[in-house]
Amino acid sequence: MNGKVDRTGAEEPMIEVVGLKKSFGPLDVLKDISLSVPRGHVVAMIGPSGSGKSTLLRSLNLLSLPDAGCVTISGRRMDFSAGRVAMRDRDLAAFRANTGMVFQNFNLFPHMSVIDNVMVGPVSVLKQDRNTARAIAMELLAKVGLVAKADARPEQLSGGQKQRVAIARALAMKPEVMLFDEATSALDPALVGEVLAVIRQLAEQGMTMILVTHEMAFARDVADTVIFMQDGFVVETGDARQVINEPRETRTREFLSHFHGGLS
Repeated sequence: MNGKVDRTGAEEPMIEVVGLKKSFGPLDVLKDISLSVPRGHVVAMIGPSGSGKSTLLRSLNLLSLPDAGCVTISGRRMDFSAGRVAMRDRDLAAFRANTGMVFQNFNLFPHMSVIDNVMVGPVSVLKQDRNTARAIAMELLAKVGLVAKADARPEQLSGGQKQRVAIARALAMKPEVMLFDEATSALDPALVGEVLAVIRQLAEQGMTMILVTHEMAFARDVADTVIFMQDGFVVETGDARQVINEPRETRTREFLSHFHGGLS
């Protein structure tokens, strides 16, 4: 089983990006990026370090505010055109509410147990009562295979377990979209598979996702679409197997040649 599901007819866009630009001082990091992700689809973004992948992901969640363009997620639109009114914190929070994000580093609260890490968002942000939040948290820990670690502290977990807790914590906020920024890059190779298995399960369940990843075989087998970025541009986008196995652009082929041994 390769993790893909039949998404025929699932063309309603969940994420739309038009003309997105972002600079840090004199450095143009995102240069007129546009993309559309249908509901329930999985997109893998690949490319060399410094190509703008992580900045694009952070811009989708408004952790990094774009300088120009529009971002629409689940029908909620943010316009970064010239002359826009400064965005209020509550508007940013409302926009982010539909999007869960998992980073390279786990960002768990070290003084809290695993289950409290998963519960903290629903209790403090969604205002769930603790009993409801705990029941949901236990369901999510079961989903990521960590019920037995509910009362453990992060320091007692492996890297792979910490990342699975981070995924459960993001899911506890009931997002419609999940963003993964190199979720396995900080893990020992032996632990990568357990995190990828959780992401694969989410794909099979129809979660709309964008992953920044260097796991090329996983991107090919699980994603619907692969986007190759370089120097702040989308160089190539297309069906995951086509882009990974038979890239059309020279720069994509050159990049993927470094992963040839891991694509069997």
